[in-house]
Amino acid sequence: MGHTRAPNIVVILADDLGYGDVSCCNEAGKITTPFMDAIAEQGVLCTDAHSNSAVCTPTRYGLLTGRYAWRTRLKRSVLFGYSHPLVEPGRETLATLLKRSGYHTACIGKWHLGLGWCDSAGVMPPGRDIEHDEVDFSQPLAEGPHSCGFDESYIIPASLDMAPYCYIHNGRVTELPTASCDDSERPAFWRGGACSPGFQHETCLLEFTRRAEAYIDSRAAQPDQPFMLYFPTPSPHTPHVPRAPFVGSTELGAYGDFVVEHDWSIGQIMAALERNGMADNTLVVVTSDNGCHSGPLGLEQFGHLCNHIYRGQKSDAWDGGHRVPFLARWPGTILAGSRCDQTLCLTDLLATCAAIVDDEIGPEAGEDSYNILPALTGQSDQAIREATIHHSIDGAFAIRQGPWKMIFARGSGGWSLPEKDVDPDAPDCQLYHMDNDPSEQRNRIATEPAIAATLSALVNHYRDTGRSVPVG
Repeated sequence: MGHTRAPNIVVILADDLGYGDVSCCNEAGKITTPFMDAIAEQGVLCTDAHSNSAVCTPTRYGLLTGRYAWRTRLKRSVLFGYSHPLVEPGRETLATLLKRSGYHTACIGKWHLGLGWCDSAGVMPPGRDIEHDEVDFSQPLAEGPHSCGFDESYIIPASLDMAPYCYIHNGRVTELPTASCDDSERPAFWRGGACSPGFQHETCLLEFTRRAEAYIDSRAAQPDQPFMLYFPTPSPHTPHVPRAPFVGSTELGAYGDFVVEHDWSIGQIMAALERNGMADNTLVVVTSDNGCHSGPLGLEQFGHLCNHIYRGQKSDAWDGGHRVPFLARWPGTILAGSRCDQTLCLTDLLATCAAIVDDEIGPEAGEDSYNILPALTGQSDQAIREATIHHSIDGAFAIRQGPWKMIFARGSGGWSLPEKDVDPDAPDCQLYHMDNDPSEQRNRIATEPAIAATLSALVNHYRDTGRSVPVG
């Protein structure tokens, strides 16, 4: 691959960044994202990449484990700040895989996969969420990034609009949340709850960015050991709280300005790699956990389509819910300025990293993870994934195989068109040809029964066998 040592790996996962919010993905957009554009110019832009879910928690599970989250207890919706951990003890993750190959691993940012909060006796309630008044915040957490293979972690529990609002460093709360905050109205929007006295929503992205930079700087002292940094940002999810230097960066208000600050954060990470001489031997992946929650924003009136031409928004089985920007840069391995039009999924990162370090994934791990390195490097234009499952906030399935996409719902499966609002005469499922109809306007379910039957059988097969990737 042109390198003498295994590459550092940096995975930057935005929160609710739409495909159309990145200027290299949407030339007609009203937001300019020069730092993300630079990564595309220096690497590959993937036009048909998808989160495995249309909402936060299940996507994060899939990215780290290579497994669809609907195979867990979480069949719909998301977790919250006090939720029981979703990643099963002993399950292979991106961090455990890379640690086995000698990597140092770090998670800095938004966790949102449940945490092992403990009571005053230091006990995590087994098998259930803990109540706020049960938590002893002075106790170390029983589970979290530190139990999922990360050597270093600095996180918030869940989304930046979910209590408790506190930072957790290597399994310990840094400042007890002895204060509280009230609900905030839009455009900020956060839910009231327990809060550390020094916690400020407005500086959370800055705090994580500086921590990530410091982590990269610290690894320069260990040049012979590669590292993996998982950097799940809290942006540009609500609360939309751009700092003063970014206010007015766009004509789209707080959301557009927050996207610009998010892009700046990525630029800071790249600058840290550059100044430490690491940029040429680091695989950088920039993506998002789902589409933009565009409904409340109303930015269409300003000519900006957060989810580009794709129908729907975060939460939906339509592509606006889960088609995400995906940029990857690895000089000497990924061709600068290249483009990949294959259907990819965030669950694929596990198998891809395993291929990079020449490791094997056992049959009990990475059940839905394909090695997409040949697609990213242009070594193969053949479809790598047999098919891809999409999952909405309401638990609706969709499946994509080649150009065909079938949705097992009458509406969007999410917030755009809830089932209760669908025309009573609408068919039970939807079928679209994504090459000819990328905006999902012409339902072909009545005219293509054979294709519908094939896709339906494939969904059942993936569900019943417990995996979509063949063993071996």
